[in-house]
Order: sequence, then structure tokens, then C-alpha cells
Amino acid sequence: MSWWDDVDGDDSDADEPYGQYDESSVRVRPNPKGNRPRTKTRPTYDDAPVGWVTNVDRGRFGVLVGTGSGSDPEHVITATKARELGKKSVVTGDHVSLVGDVSGDPGSLARIVKVAERTTLLRRSADDSDEVERVIVANADQMLIVVAAADPEPRTRLIDRYLVAAFDAGLDPILCITKTDLADPAPFLAHFACLSLRIVTSRSDDVPFEALHDLLDDKVTVTVGHSGVGKSTLVNALTGSTRAIGVVNSVTGRGRHTSSSSIALRVRDGGWIIDTPGVRSFGLGHVDPANVFRAFASHAIPVRPARDGIPLAQAHDWEIVDRVQDGELGATGVERLDSFRALLTGMGASDPGLE
Repeated sequence: MSWWDDVDGDDSDADEPYGQYDESSVRVRPNPKGNRPRTKTRPTYDDAPVGWVTNVDRGRFGVLVGTGSGSDPEHVITATKARELGKKSVVTGDHVSLVGDVSGDPGSLARIVKVAERTTLLRRSADDSDEVERVIVANADQMLIVVAAADPEPRTRLIDRYLVAAFDAGLDPILCITKTDLADPAPFLAHFACLSLRIVTSRSDDVPFEALHDLLDDKVTVTVGHSGVGKSTLVNALTGSTRAIGVVNSVTGRGRHTSSSSIALRVRDGGWIIDTPGVRSFGLGHVDPANVFRAFASHAIPVRPARDGIPLAQAHDWEIVDRVQDGELGATGVERLDSFRALLTGMGASDPGLE
């Protein structure tokens, strides 16, 4: 006899504690995670407040929100990345959608639930053989390459790498030579004489505000440079920031890192500067070798995405190879081509001059 059978033999189960039940009547307890199917409908967040990421710090994001009007002043809030974004990165310069508390009050916290499509993306890798990229900055307009005329000594091959990264990202490059009172920058600039780069020079005790403001006004500019070249000094002067300024080791000749993460700072007379940590190497493992030549063509033209099927800019395919072989660019062109070929070789690409 089972526990659900009528124990007294009659047909009535009114007084039986178990006889009125069978197996189909037993309620199954749900598991701790629940057995309710998840809906496939996800919110679009079309009406969510939007902001611009100004800095990243250990899983917390500073986000500029507000239109700047009287009723909606600009202010920076703190946010985290929502779980639904998964492994998608959020970097300085990203335009994002937010939910939660966007008041910016002490202790408030919002969540980043959506990252808008990026117009430009500056990346680097550990070395040329590493295809794992590290995203540095999104949606910048131009790159300010800061290099010292001396202390530390300028490195042309590192500048070449910055140029390749800039053109690959679609950024307009600007070359800023600091500490020109310590050494004549002319010999160094001669290495880039065959390129149409915009160049600004600066003394240790004088920042060329007028020239720089003409270039930075209404633009988002990412700064890159070797540690100790005076990048933070330049950024502080242009933005009124008080970020730490490093010194150059007298024994090694290397600068000390003073910035640990990228941060966007407002330029006093308009525009934004994104200050990045100083680096001593800049891997290009993520770059398509076919794009490398754009940093060595006679005209420095970044790659722009096409609109309506029409490219916004065209580079000069292998033009420097022909001009060097014709003797038009002289010794500078030969050096440019040697650096160009060294980069391609390191990336496992073929030499266009031998094809």
C-alpha cells in the first residue's frame, strides 16, 4: 500500500491526509536560480541619458554629462560598466548611455549600458608580433606627438610608430618638439622633411600657446610621447591641471612615468586634450601592414572611413618607394624607406619595392 492510498478502505478522502493527492498534484520547488525562462526582449536605452567618458580608474569611469545649458549644467559623474556589456571595453573618449543616478552627488553611481559606435580608435600592442591590442583612446580627432630635442634624446623610429598608429586610427598627426633651448631641433626634423607634418616647437620655459590653441581649438586631441619629454608640463600649461611632472634619470637618460591612465582635460580656450601615460615602446601588431605606408607617403594623410561610398582621404600608394629610387627625396627619403621596410619586416609583410 502506498502512502496516497485510502487507508480505511472507503471511497471518501475528506478525512485522509494523503489520499486526495497523487503524483501530478505535487508542487515542484523551483531551483535557487529559478526556472522562469528569460525573455529575449532587451531594453534599447534609446531614451537613456548620454555622456562622454573622461577617465578610467580601476573599474570606475568618470563620465561628463549635461548639455551645458542653465538648466542642465555639465558635470562629471562616476559610473560602472553594466554586466550586459560583457567583455566590450569602455575607454576614455567613448560616448555612452547611462542608467541609474546621474546627479553626480557624493556617493552616487550610474551604470554604462551602451557604447556608441566609435569614429576613431587609437590602439597599441605589446610588440609587433602580438596581435592582442590594447585600446587607448576612442573618438579623438588628432594626435599630438610630443618629443624632446634633448634630455631624453629623440627617437625617430618611435615617432614612426606613432605616425603609423595615428594614420591607422584615422587621426591627424601634429609633431611638437619641446626643450628646443637644450638642442637645435633642425637635425631631428630633417628626418621628416619629406612628410607634410604640422610642427610646433617649444622651449623649456615657454609654451607656444597661440600656435597650439590654433591647432587644438574645438578638437579632441590625444597626446603621446616618451616618458620625460615634457608632455605633462605642456598639458598642465594648456589646461590649468596640476598633474605630476616627471624628471629624466641622469644615469639611464629615461623619463619616469607620471601618468598611469588616460584622462581628458578641457583646454582653457576650447577643445579637449586626452593625456596618456608615457611609453618607451609602441607595438603595431594590430595594424594591417597594408596601412603602414601611409605614414611614409609624401603627404601625411590619415585614413578616413568612407561616407556614401566616397573615401574622405586618399593616401599615396608606395609613392615614397618610387621617389626614393628616383633620387628625388635624397638621404632623408632613403632613411624613411629603411625605417618603413624595417617596420614591414617586423610585422611579417613583404617589401613593396621588391614586388
